[in-house]
Amino acid sequence: MTQKELLYVEDAIGHETSLEKILEDSILNMEDASLKSFLEKEKEIHKKRKESLLELLEVEVNE
Repeated sequence: MTQKELLYVEDAIGHETSLEKILEDSILNMEDASLKSFLEKEKEIHKKRKESLLELLEVEVNE
């Protein structure tokens, strides 16, 4: 993986982390149960995406 690609992956991890935090803050301030449920699902999507990106970095480091 090139340096540019590594930087892109690191940036994407930061983006996913930010989205998780924004979603968590929103969930804490929501009153509507259906909106909370929707945001919880979205948060889980971003968590899994971040984990995939972290795994990609781990594979790259171990090569």
